Formats: sequence, structure tokens, C-alpha cells
Amino acid sequence: MIRYFGLRLAAVAMTLGLSFHPAAGHAAASAPATQMAHLSVVAIGKGAPIILIPGLSSPRAVWDGVVPELARAHRVYVVQVNGFGGDAAGANLSPGILDGVVDDLHGLIAKEKIAGAAVVGHSMGGLVALMLAKAHPDDAGRLMIVDSLPFIGTLFSPAATVAMVEPRARAMRDAQVASYGQPASDALAQATADRLAAKPESRALVAAWVKAADPRVSGQAMYEDMTTDLRPAMKTIVAPITLVYPWSASGPTKSQADALYRAAYADAPHVTFVAVGDSAHFVMLDQPALFRQALDAFLD
Repeated sequence: MIRYFGLRLAAVAMTLGLSFHPAAGHAAASAPATQMAHLSVVAIGKGAPIILIPGLSSPRAVWDGVVPELARAHRVYVVQVNGFGGDAAGANLSPGILDGVVDDLHGLIAKEKIAGAAVVGHSMGGLVALMLAKAHPDDAGRLMIVDSLPFIGTLFSPAATVAMVEPRARAMRDAQVASYGQPASDALAQATADRLAAKPESRALVAAWVKAADPRVSGQAMYEDMTTDLRPAMKTIVAPITLVYPWSASGPTKSQADALYRAAYADAPHVTFVAVGDSAHFVMLDQPALFRQALDAFLD
């Protein structure tokens, strides 16, 4: 099982961030974006606050399937990391991207007076949500983590450490950064999408997003994601966590996924596990109805 996950991660990481292209449209495009050093945020709707954080190389459009309905009863803050979705990289051309995103989120929460907001993060966005809860315990009232781990290195080996993973992460980062300005490879983008999404329509979206991301930002953000180990901090995260994770007949199977994610979050005090079948990494795209059902339960 670990070998399967590790190989998938390595293949995906090496092909993310292939080129830099204009962004595609999304549901929140009509609302003005507030620009910050490391991210931009679009806020729509009124009601209880919820913050949506996309993953590596993903634009805010990844949440298009849920934003309109959420905005009927919530103030929805839809995040986009600078350098993704065709946006300018800004401060994210320097190291410290994930810490910078956490700082910007903390500043946003303070400015908007929304301490205790529900926070939803996918993939790298899930790690950022955990980092926010660790650094600023009052900021997030509850967390929904979508297919993310406290330390991604465990996909390579259960005994992995940051020191063991760092050389591989550095090589992946350097390869991505070196690809900046080169012609896009539709084949590589599609291969990445095929590993991360299960449905044809999901794969088409992911392939476009991969090509729209600035590989200098994707490479550095991936490096920081791979070399961040929150396992020692999990027992201190008091915010309730809803963990949504995929499984499929082609792997990982449900029993494999259950074992991996339950072990990874064993130290967290309050976790609800939600497995979504017939899905890959982009659960919200592959199984939108089941994802919305899990999101509704999380918010209720």
C-alpha cells in the first residue's frame, strides 16, 4: 500500500507545474478578490463563516461545485494561492510559502472578525489548515481535511523522517522550477490529472489547472509540503477534524485507505473519518454529491 501511494505521489509531483497559462473562469469570478502577499480571497454570501483552501496548483475554482449553495447561508471565503490559477506569484517566489499563507489567513480572520470559522482544506490546503490550527488555535472552530496527511513522507515509508525525504523533495522542486517558461506538455498534464482524478470531466479540469500554475510556486510549495511534519503537533489540535479521503477498486482499496488515514490521525483528539468510494484525490470533483453530503454534515 505505501509503495502504491509513494509512486503515485512521486509521479504527480514530478509533473505538476509544467507551464504558465491564463486562468480559467470560476464561480466566484464575479466577486472582487482581496489581494494579500501570499494569497487572494473572494468573499461571497452572508452567514456563518467558512474558509475554503485549495491544494497544490489548484485555483479557487476547485470549489465551484459547493460555493453557490454555501453562499446562501454562509459567508464564504474562497482562497487562491498566488501563482496558481494564472495569478501572479507575488511573494510566493521566495521560500516560506506555506507559512506565509498561514500568516495571511490569520490576518484575514482577524480583520474580518471571524475567529472560530469552519475551515476546509484540500491536499496542501489541508496541511495549511492544520498548520493554522496549530499556530492559532482560536482561528479555526472546526476543520474539514480532504485527502491530506500530517506528514506526506509516510507515503514513501512509515518510518520516513524529514531528513530522509528532503533530498527527494529538493530534486522534485528543482525540476519543476527549471520547467518555468518551457512549452506546456498536454500529455504530461493529462497524465498527472489521470492519477489525481477518476472521472473524465474531473481529469479535464485538473489538467487545465496543472498547466495554469506557475511551476516556480508549485515546486517550492510542494517542497515545503513534503518537508513539513505535523505529527508531533496532532495531539495539540483541539479543533474537531472531519477527514474526507478517497478509495476505489483500483487502489487504494477501502481497507488500505482506512488503515493509512486512521493511523495518520490517531493522535488527533477529535476526528470523524469519512471515506468516499469510486474516487481519487479530487474527491469534490469525482463524487460531488457525496462530498456535498459530507460537507453539509460537517457544517451541521
